[in-house]
Amino acid sequence: MEQWDANDKTVLITGGASGLGAGFAEGFLKHGAKNVVILDIAEELGKATVERLNKAHGNKAVFIKCDVSKEEDITRAFDAVLAHFKQIDVIINNAGNMADAPDTWRTATDVNWQGLVSFTLKGVKHMRKDEGGAGGTIINISSTAALVKLPFVPIYEGSKIAVLHFSQCLAMDPFYEDTGIRVLTICFGTTDTAILQNIETRSYHPKLGKMLAAIVESKFVLQKVESAVTALVEMFKIGAPGSIWLSVENKPVREITPTIDRAFKDFENLFI
Repeated sequence: MEQWDANDKTVLITGGASGLGAGFAEGFLKHGAKNVVILDIAEELGKATVERLNKAHGNKAVFIKCDVSKEEDITRAFDAVLAHFKQIDVIINNAGNMADAPDTWRTATDVNWQGLVSFTLKGVKHMRKDEGGAGGTIINISSTAALVKLPFVPIYEGSKIAVLHFSQCLAMDPFYEDTGIRVLTICFGTTDTAILQNIETRSYHPKLGKMLAAIVESKFVLQKVESAVTALVEMFKIGAPGSIWLSVENKPVREITPTIDRAFKDFENLFI
């Protein structure tokens, strides 16, 4: 099995001020990353996270304020990273928001879906070897919400299956052979982050929000951030181009590409 490593890599992480994003930043620094760039809308929190990381790892972290729901912010931040570091080796599209409520769903969808696509396409243009780039890795964060049907947050679930399908379609052969860019997708189960705070308010209907909160409290095993970080770093080390991975309930990360491929195969045989 081929191994990739983080040594001397410059890593860009969206939604990196706290939670999983901050954990990924620390994880990559511990594994030898040269630089980590944290992008987030939470400026004070992002600066505090970078200060903490720099004290522990020797001034390798940078914060850039970025609202991932706004294309002008994405372009400005991406250009700023390139101007400073010249090269980006790894992009982790981590920024996400579960907010199906009537006054928040559109912005949340822009973060979960449009922002991720924008950073991915900018990364492809910058990294692709067939146009002079150095190759690299793009990691797109999906969710177990993409793998199951639940009625509570259908807009969020739709955005996460969009991430999964976009990533696997983009990565189809001969994408890696042509570009030298490895696209990886990971589906996290319920993880103990801020996305679970006030979860009863996140549905498009109050009744469903209360049901969601009750189910999360009674049935779901909350994964620790540390476990999710370990899973992503392990996937980075061994994940084949285009592969899809699952991280749930503090268990070791496992590849689910064959399962996903089988799920689509019957339909593909009908149309292709």
